[in-house]
Amino acid sequence: MKIAIVSDSHDRRQELKAAIDDAVKRGASEILHCGDVVAPYTLKVSAVHKIPVHVIHGNNVGDLYMMGKMSANPDNSIEYHGQDAELEIAGKKIFMVHYPHYAQAMALTGDWDIVCCGHNHQPNIESIKNIKGGETMVLNPGSVGGLGNPPTYILGDLTENQFDLIPVEVIT
Repeated sequence: MKIAIVSDSHDRRQELKAAIDDAVKRGASEILHCGDVVAPYTLKVSAVHKIPVHVIHGNNVGDLYMMGKMSANPDNSIEYHGQDAELEIAGKKIFMVHYPHYAQAMALTGDWDIVCCGHNHQPNIESIKNIKGGETMVLNPGSVGGLGNPPTYILGDLTENQFDLIPVEVIT
């Protein structure tokens, strides 16, 4: 099973749409957005694919009322989790949070297979040793909105435990 991990779209609908369209074309069946959506309408670009979109708010919270309202609408597949999220997808325990230092701390607990974050717009894929003697993947897709760096997202194959940083090509 494949997932796409994005973060820090900051109202950049065109970039977010390009990333989601590309990820779905590559086989992604769920989207994880690690915060800083800002305006909830930005997420409407995912509606055409009708696949689950898990989103947290980050430090640029935007309109939380509308985010909650969109999530409550049974006609869409957006699930707003608030500050962080605990998910299980394809047998993998996944924790989503916006801040990298919080992600590192959660990964060290060994309670999660994967911890996803954003915030600093710096893409990073790393496996760290946790206190339970195992390893936890810490994934930061950078900014899908292309803020400070070119736009990127992570495509993850949960079956193969393979994660790749994918550049976002925006066609104007």
